[in-house]
Amino acid sequence: MSKVLLALTSAALLGLSGCAEVQTKPADKPVAAKPAEAKPTISAEAQAALAAARADVKTAKAQNALWTTAEDALKAAEDAAAKLDSATVIKQSNLASDHAKKGMAQLNYPMLKVGD
Repeated sequence: MSKVLLALTSAALLGLSGCAEVQTKPADKPVAAKPAEAKPTISAEAQAALAAARADVKTAKAQNALWTTAEDALKAAEDAAAKLDSATVIKQSNLASDHAKKGMAQLNYPMLKVGD
């Protein structure tokens, strides 16, 4: 019985010592931050094309003229940007912009009248 009591007491003390707050002495000097490493990005041309595509798609969506192909191309461009593939970003962004502009131009087409 006394061995069990001793074992339980030891386990409780070990558990409580793990919960104790460890205080450390503050450093005398602040540690200098490491300079941020340059994160690889897509080219400036690709960034501009992607920004233009986002704006065109947003405008077309606001006018209820967004084609699904424009939306899909924008998604593909954003995925390519995440993979740092500038050529694909430019290609898909241009496609998204073109389809968004065509969708907005379609609003000016005359209504199709079927029958009398």
